[in-house]
Parts: sequence; structure tokens; C-alpha cells
Amino acid sequence: MKKLFKSPTFIAEISANHNGSLINAKKLIKDAKKYGADYVKLQTYTPNTMTLNSKKKDFVIRKGLWKKTSLWDLYEKAQTPFEWQKKLFDYAAKIKIRCFSTPFDETAVNLLEKLNCPIYKIASFEMNHIPLIEKVAKTRKPMIISTGMANIEEIDLAYETALRYGAKEIILLYCVSNYPARSEDFNLNNINILKKRYNCRVGFSDHSVNNSIAKAALAAGAEIFEKHIALKNIKGADYKFSLKGYEIFKYAKDLKETQLLLGKNTFYRNFSERNYRKYRRSIYTSKSIKKGEKFKKDNITIVRPGFGLQPKYFKKILNKRSPFSIRKFHKIPNNFAKKLKLT
Repeated sequence: MKKLFKSPTFIAEISANHNGSLINAKKLIKDAKKYGADYVKLQTYTPNTMTLNSKKKDFVIRKGLWKKTSLWDLYEKAQTPFEWQKKLFDYAAKIKIRCFSTPFDETAVNLLEKLNCPIYKIASFEMNHIPLIEKVAKTRKPMIISTGMANIEEIDLAYETALRYGAKEIILLYCVSNYPARSEDFNLNNINILKKRYNCRVGFSDHSVNNSIAKAALAAGAEIFEKHIALKNIKGADYKFSLKGYEIFKYAKDLKETQLLLGKNTFYRNFSERNYRKYRRSIYTSKSIKKGEKFKKDNITIVRPGFGLQPKYFKKILNKRSPFSIRKFHKIPNNFAKKLKLT
């Protein structure tokens, strides 16, 4: 199957950082394009598709960035309204950046299907929403499933459900669902564990506050990277762990440079090194040698530079007779390996 995403791919998530403004949402999409993201991603939900309008203890966030906020109030403020979705998809198409979304319930999938959403992401907090996974899988479109908080049994169920209901390509995102996530929260070896267990491509949903985690994740095997973005002077709900302005460019640049450092998955030497091979060792004469004279340790030696016969033939050439005279400090020609049957 042709790869859906090149490696590394950077998905810019606008999330709630529009602060309730369609103009800001479009500015975020523009920044994603301007600063080098490969995709921009929306979220598709309304408060009533997420929770109940209650202030009871169960419905109030107790810790973290949104402490003491009710779920309803958070989602009412953070939503990207359904009526914006077509406008944002159209705007992304106009400025030529690919766009998709995270649906949070079946009605969101219905809307996104009308908009020809090309890819679906299942959020970490929805990974146990099996009916939603079934609904998305039935579209037979590529699925990205984020794995924050999930144990292996839960990932097994989500992955197997997606396959069973028709998903053609599944990408798992390794994620630590802390906002922001600290360096000590990450066990990036899990990336390779997921790749081996599910034999699929694995990405990284990045809620950290520096680029070093993403670079390490790329080295650990992640191929797709999702990171929240924000406008510089507008503090949305996810501002604290989001990239702003030039930081977006730097993130994309760091991923590409790290990929260049890692290179290919096959052993090869860079062409730029080739010029230095001539400064390695090879076999030269330390004395003049007459035609028919034997090569001995006192008339040949292994020295730099590397224009002569390779050192691996040194023992084999000893006591062989020279086919012609060779001056002192002259290289033993490379064709001697064949001429003297050393190979």
C-alpha cells in the first residue's frame, strides 16, 4: 500500500486556540501553511455531544490546566462549531494545505463525510468509544488512533475493531495525555513496541513544551507528529503546550533535520566521504623492486595515502614476484590483485 504520509509528517492541530473566533481559526490554518506543517487538523464536536450540562463533582475537572472548570463550560468554549467546519475546510483548500478532523461522536462523522474529510483521527479520550471507531472504520478511510492513557488490551480492542469494520490503513499515535507533558512522563521505547505488536506505522502526539522530545521520538521510530499550534498574542485553552509563529517553523525544521541525521534504514556511506578514501592506507614500496624480485616486508609497506593496493592483500602478496620493476615510494597497482591471483 502506498504510504499515506511521508516521514516525518507534521500535523498542526488548531484545537481550541481560536478562542471562539472564526477569523482566528483561519489565521491558525494560515500559520500552519506559512510555517511548514504538512497537514492542519480540526476538532469536530459540540458540548452536548461530549458531556452533560452539570456542575456536579463528576463533571468538574479536578487537576491540571483546566482545574475547577466544568466539562460543559470547557467544551462550550473550546468547540469549533459545526457551522465553521465547511468554511475551514474550504479555506484550507484555497491556501493549499491538507485538512482533516477528529470527530468525537457519530453526528460529527456524518458532517465530515459530507465535507469529504479524507482522514479521521480518534482522540485518546475517545479510544474507548468503540461505536465511534466502528462508525469511522465503515468509511474505509485512513484512521489515526491516539493511544494516550490506554493499556495494551484497550489498544488491541480499538485496533481490531477498526480492522473488523473496514479500516484500510491504521496509524497509531503514541501519546502521553498530560497537558503539558513532562519529559519524565515519556517512555519513548513504547513507540517501537507498538510498531512491532501491530505491524503498522506509529506517530507521536506531542504535548511537551520543547522540541527535543519530538526529535527523540523520531529517532525511536515515530513517523507522524501532531502538535498544537496557537496565535502569538491570543491565549486559547491549549496555549501553554502549543507552538506559536516561528516555533512552528522550527518544529518542522527540527523534524526534517533529525530525519537527515538518522538517514536510511540500510547501511550506506555518504557520497561526500568518498573524496577522503584516498587518505586511507594502501601498499607502497619502501625500496625499488626489480622485475621478478619477490615482495617482502623490507621492500613493501602499508602507509597512507590510499592510491595503491588495499592492505588486505599484504600477506597474500608476500613472496610473489613482481611482474615489472617498481620505483621506491611508488604504489603497488590495484590491478595486481587480479594479475597475481590474490583474490
